[in-house]
Amino acid sequence: MITNSQTDAVQVRQTGSLIRVATDRMTLEIDLEQGHYSAAGGTLWEWKEIRSAIRWNGREYHTGSYDRHRMNGEPESIEDAFGTGVHLTLVHESDMLPRLEQHFWIYEGAPFYLTQLVAVHKTRIRLNRMTVLRCGQLSFGPAVDMDKEDELTVLRVPYDNDKWVRYETQTAPLRTESYEVTALFRPRSRQGIVAGSLSHDVWKTGIKIQGEQPGTLDELELYAGAAGEMTRDFQPHGYVHGTRVASPVVFVGGYDDYRRGLEAYGRANATLSPALPWEGGVPVGWNSWSAAMSTLDYDLYTSTSDFLKREVQAEGFQNNDTLYINFDAFWDRLTDEEMEDALNRVRQNGHKPGTYWTPFAFWGSPSQFDKPVEGTDGEFTYSDILLRDAAGEILPDIAGGLAIDPTHPGALKRIDWFTDKIIREGFEYIKLDFMAHGALEGQHYRPEITTGIAAYHYGLSYLAKKLSPEAAGQPIFINLSIAPLFPYAFAHSRRISCDVFGMIGDTEYLLNSLTYGWWMNDTLYRFNDPDHSVLYKSFNQGATTRHEGRSRLTASVIAGTVLLLGDDFRQEEAASRAKAWLKNGSIMELARKGTTFVPVESAQGGRAADAFMLADPDEEGTVYLAVFNFDGKQAANKTVPLDRLGLEPLATYRVTDLWEGTESKASGEVRISLEPAESTILMLCIQP
Repeated sequence: MITNSQTDAVQVRQTGSLIRVATDRMTLEIDLEQGHYSAAGGTLWEWKEIRSAIRWNGREYHTGSYDRHRMNGEPESIEDAFGTGVHLTLVHESDMLPRLEQHFWIYEGAPFYLTQLVAVHKTRIRLNRMTVLRCGQLSFGPAVDMDKEDELTVLRVPYDNDKWVRYETQTAPLRTESYEVTALFRPRSRQGIVAGSLSHDVWKTGIKIQGEQPGTLDELELYAGAAGEMTRDFQPHGYVHGTRVASPVVFVGGYDDYRRGLEAYGRANATLSPALPWEGGVPVGWNSWSAAMSTLDYDLYTSTSDFLKREVQAEGFQNNDTLYINFDAFWDRLTDEEMEDALNRVRQNGHKPGTYWTPFAFWGSPSQFDKPVEGTDGEFTYSDILLRDAAGEILPDIAGGLAIDPTHPGALKRIDWFTDKIIREGFEYIKLDFMAHGALEGQHYRPEITTGIAAYHYGLSYLAKKLSPEAAGQPIFINLSIAPLFPYAFAHSRRISCDVFGMIGDTEYLLNSLTYGWWMNDTLYRFNDPDHSVLYKSFNQGATTRHEGRSRLTASVIAGTVLLLGDDFRQEEAASRAKAWLKNGSIMELARKGTTFVPVESAQGGRAADAFMLADPDEEGTVYLAVFNFDGKQAANKTVPLDRLGLEPLATYRVTDLWEGTESKASGEVRISLEPAESTILMLCIQP
């Protein structure tokens, strides 16, 4: 039998048991006899013998082990937010097993396809693991360089940003697991494949990758149901129930530049679930944590607002003629009278106050379990709302905090109480911390919510509605601190790393997250948050050198960015650096763009790239280049070829150092000499 179906550019052809779906950039070859398929992006990449699977009643059943395989009717022509294309459904059946449906969406001109697995049963089934795709043979275009510079590399993306976790790249031999998304790429050619989940309301997604020999990958498994040490879970992933149980929708695409692939993945997420909109521009100001931690008091908070207003705001450290002056933890050390007066003082300076909360974490001792939950009129105690396992035991703490069940009515009334309070007091920024507690697997109050992500999605969406402009009467900027990467559509920004202080090692750690997480800016979240920018001294560290302090500020400027300072400006050197650096109009204007820089190169292991670039969206032909020396003891000479910046290597460019105000010329490459812990931002324009 031969059948044909097509749109203008997506062709589907069936010959016997073989189905071929082809566009100019993507091909699927489906074998209905064997129950598997292959995917290829031209000559760039190919994955063979891809199967899907479920774990049911203690055993795994994959599509190749089923008895019967068919296409469900004719391919459906579609036109949706991704474009014009076709939707195919493959059905796999065996007596006594749940039916498996593999769904595919292929689009004209797109270098990616979307897929989803659905298990169907005449009675309700429960699953806590669904393998959307597992391929045992992965081939990827040849290396440009035969040495290790272009060896096939795997990106491990962490589930969240807690405990100073890092993004890591690895080469075979390897066994690793990434969360939600991964990239397989060759660093020198930049060619790569990106695979990741697009729906984040039920499942945690893991991606296991292994390769035994250098330069090869033997298996990749992308599955729904990840739970373990890296997801902070103490319990197995929860079961999903129903007569139809669906996996996340999954994105698979091949790109000439893996960086464009990760950006495309970010946009694909936003296509299904748009980011929370924000029209207020880049938040600029100050946050109390690094400056004071638990010693926060009235004088520090108010004197900071006074200093910034008096010394640097008129010179350019502001956005929309205002600053955010934000409390972090321990704001409750202020009395009610001090808080009221502090907020009035900040508003008199024309600033906006911000606050802090941990909606899903409880910090009390067991003696406080019987304490009534705020906003419940004594109906619930904290013992009632703490998350427990199936045996009724409270889950172990994480970083000293016990998890609160986001689905419990007492937890929701607590959200009502706190959000009503901060709205009444006029706060315009809120940092929500230790959010990963709300995504833990456990026994939730609402019986229909059976997974950690479903509970987190439920609680976070409820909280976001309470903080919406409609509910608050004004915009409130919502920032997530320690939080899973997904779901994302309930906050305006997310801190891309864990706590970042002022030393050059802290800056390198932050930039590791930017090296592989820049693409979240203005796709998942309106802004990346590089945490408080320490110019001189964190409360828990010694003083930094001037190069260290300025590098920390530079790293924040290029992140995309939420630009909040983190010093106590009652200290003379902190004030001196602020007055010297925050008056640099070119640097501050770059920060106000709110556009992230992109890594020029990847980095080995868990390190950060040392060069980042931005093709100016407002000035065609202008490229900004930020370069760092992470060595705090030795000077360094850095060289960046112009062609790696996408520039014409034979042309001559005028190079302006935005920090120093000096000019030079470059052709072929840019050469930079940096002192220990120093960095710079250069602006390159073609020489007329």
